[in-house]
Amino acid sequence: MYFSSLRIVSGSSMALLHYSKETSYLLPPNNEDWEEKGIPDFVYGQKELIVEGIQWPRNAPSTLDTPSRFDSALCSAWRQRVELGLFRYRLGELQTQTLPGAVGFVAQLNVERGVQRRRPQNIKSVRQAFDPEQFNFNKIRPGEVLFRLHRKPNDCSAVQQEDILVIINVSPLEWGHVLLVPEPTRGLPQRLLPGVLRAGLETVLLSSHPGFRVGFNSLGGLASVNHLHLHGYYLAHRLPVEGAPSEALDPGGHLYLLQAVPAPGFLFYTSGPGPDLEALISRVCRATDYLTDHEIAHNLFVTRGAPPGKASASTMLTGVRVILWARKSNFGIKEGEAFNVALCELAGHLPVKTYQDFSSLTEEAALALIQDCLLPPAQADEIQEALVALMAQEEL
Repeated sequence: MYFSSLRIVSGSSMALLHYSKETSYLLPPNNEDWEEKGIPDFVYGQKELIVEGIQWPRNAPSTLDTPSRFDSALCSAWRQRVELGLFRYRLGELQTQTLPGAVGFVAQLNVERGVQRRRPQNIKSVRQAFDPEQFNFNKIRPGEVLFRLHRKPNDCSAVQQEDILVIINVSPLEWGHVLLVPEPTRGLPQRLLPGVLRAGLETVLLSSHPGFRVGFNSLGGLASVNHLHLHGYYLAHRLPVEGAPSEALDPGGHLYLLQAVPAPGFLFYTSGPGPDLEALISRVCRATDYLTDHEIAHNLFVTRGAPPGKASASTMLTGVRVILWARKSNFGIKEGEAFNVALCELAGHLPVKTYQDFSSLTEEAALALIQDCLLPPAQADEIQEALVALMAQEEL
């Protein structure tokens, strides 16, 4: 379903949405009043998690109808921060192309992010401790926080979700690019935890936009800040991972190997909220704990998509896919390459740094850059066996 008030063809910016009448997520005109205003709560319940009826239009994307309350709140507040100049650059129309070939890479030219984004921290280990002296989300300006995600108390979920801050990414990949951050004063390192993963999954379900995605980069997997956070952003294009085929790796059907995409990854799937979602969160975090404990960098991507099994070309997105990639550690940004390989590139979305690379990039060249970041086959097989064994423990 497409929002008529959002223009999102080829990565173009989204027009201002009507925000919720319950609470204003906009800042006061005077910046001296921002801190005094405090952080507004976006309070939601399980009934707002949208499970059915989300699909891509059969024709080329043009406009989207019926934004959810979450989309309205996020987009109106994000747009205001653009107008207030709180970003490192003003995100304009992003040139976008689908690279010819079997994969279906979506490449976008984003010169400003390549030049103006914050330099990555000096990371030496996937398990590195939080360092309060380095940049962290306790040091951001008050106006960068859009709102606090807050699950209604005593909602029908058996698990009480912790509050999560929704913060602008000041060097955005795309329109609506935000960070999901647990209480910053806790000083959590960049290691995936169930609470923030649950929030990421629920924001995907709170959005009625088929292209709102969430992801996680571990340390060594191109996370640039060692302070626990997820990324969330809108992209008005289908990606290869949404319907790519997969094969079951365990008898219980809890873990799948994703095939025919830029890089083989481990697929977890849920049809919606409830016990099935909680079981998925547990499985994913046990897998990422294993990778972190064994000093293996990884990336994770959450998107609406098709059930596991055969390839699906359907425009209907019936559930949520979580894809996990184990990869070579990379402590730093490689200069001079068309793009850096992290969560969105492994999913098929390629933010390219220069016009020259954007105009000359081919599927073959993109695959070579991505495959250079993958683990040797023997190590990948060892990890697969270990994760299958972890899933089998759940059956005992």
